[in-house]
Amino acid sequence: MKIFRTDPDRFGIRARLLTLLLPGILGLLALDSWNDYRALRNLVQDAYDQVMLESVIALRGSLSVGPDGSLQLNSPPLVQAMFEAASPQHKHLHVGLTPHVPHGAVRNTATTPPRTLTLLGEADLPLPPVLPAPVPSPASATASPATSAGAPPAVWYDSYYRDYPVRVVALQSQVVDGHGQRFDLLVQAAESTRPRDEAQAATLQQQLLRDARMLLVVIMLVWLGVTWSLRPLERLRKSVLQSQGHALQPLDTSGVPHEVAPLVEAVNQHVASYRDLLDQQSQFLADASHQLRTPLAIMLTQAGVALREKDPAQLHETLRAIVTQISRSRRLCEQLLSLANASDNTQPADAPTVVDLNTIARDVVLQYLTLAHEKNQDLGWMDATLDDTHDTSGWRAAAPFLAVLAIGPELHEALANLVHNAIAYTPSGGHITVMVSSRDGMALAEVLDNGPGIAPTRREDVFKRFNHASPATDKGKGRHGAGLGLAIARAYARRNGGDITLADLPASPNVAASGTRGLRAILSLPLAIS
Repeated sequence: MKIFRTDPDRFGIRARLLTLLLPGILGLLALDSWNDYRALRNLVQDAYDQVMLESVIALRGSLSVGPDGSLQLNSPPLVQAMFEAASPQHKHLHVGLTPHVPHGAVRNTATTPPRTLTLLGEADLPLPPVLPAPVPSPASATASPATSAGAPPAVWYDSYYRDYPVRVVALQSQVVDGHGQRFDLLVQAAESTRPRDEAQAATLQQQLLRDARMLLVVIMLVWLGVTWSLRPLERLRKSVLQSQGHALQPLDTSGVPHEVAPLVEAVNQHVASYRDLLDQQSQFLADASHQLRTPLAIMLTQAGVALREKDPAQLHETLRAIVTQISRSRRLCEQLLSLANASDNTQPADAPTVVDLNTIARDVVLQYLTLAHEKNQDLGWMDATLDDTHDTSGWRAAAPFLAVLAIGPELHEALANLVHNAIAYTPSGGHITVMVSSRDGMALAEVLDNGPGIAPTRREDVFKRFNHASPATDKGKGRHGAGLGLAIARAYARRNGGDITLADLPASPNVAASGTRGLRAILSLPLAIS
């Protein structure tokens, strides 16, 4: 059974931004909506409560003493009309009088039940759970009989009346009729909570709709903002697709957001590296085809001559010429491969290690001793001691360990090309010296010869591919090799953090003077251990 997994890295920038922003925005909108809802709910409650309070205060103020000395209400229809003006349904008023019981007196409710006189409205409205003590009337006989001594506090409470919830406000005070009898006055106003709930629900709905619109606007702005910001990248994508790899040109960074510019620059660097690699490969193929075409043509001609040759001696001479040409072609192929490897800018397979430059130089000298003897040349080596110090037994002191951080085979190949180049251009009977030393934190391997040398104006040109150190016009001599030795040597040296320079031959007793200009090839590398 196949299990499909969602890779979180596949989420786009829009999804990431929305995932990051929406929870925070929703939380802020919810908190803001809740605060607004509470404030509006309190405002609605206060508005409805104010209308109810004004009604009970108006009813209480309309109480007066009639001509017969009894208490009565003046203009109750007007107050009721004002109370029911907004919504006449489920609104109730009640004004009731109860004979006052003096403080400390005990009423026998069995023989004399309390008698409540209803002046207005429904007497069965729910009573408040707790009523404050009635405000006593003044003791002065000149006081108005229907006026209380103070403004009693209102009592608000929620209850049920006729099977629906109501909001009730109650006022209680003491009044005196024309006969001097005290009564407890209770004024109530009740209305259904449905209008309040509907107003609050409408307010909440409007708030939620407003928040939803705000959320949609945020999502749209994020979407459009990301789309607008990524438009330059879309143009880059189309330009890359249209090129189809025919022209590896750097991407145009104009109009790219500065946050993405480092990525585009990294891509351009990668394109440049890839273009350099392709150029190197193309150059290698061109060099190989150019350099191998002539030897192959020569060998093909020689093979044809050998097929037609009848004389065995001439046949053997032709075959020896073919073998010589094959050896030169093999050397050329090896040099081309070395040059391709040395020019490769990728990370080498072998990591650099600490190697001894003394040991490498000695091995190179031993490797080319036979070739130097064949050309009747004196090939010598001097280690890093730089003197002829002898110990008490007469033996020369051992060479120090000249440590450099490099890849041993590549360093060996670089120095070998310098020695081979010196052997190739130094005439018979000449002197070649390989000298190792250290100076100013650098390890030096120098190859000195008393050959024809190289003019200072041409010393940088000879490091180019197929550029011979000694052209055919120099002293009437022909070219030696393919002109790749110095290019390979410098490429390997720079690959390992060093370099190769050419200088005039110094006056030294260790190098025989032959009256020629001579050459000094210096391989320099940083010391691994100071």
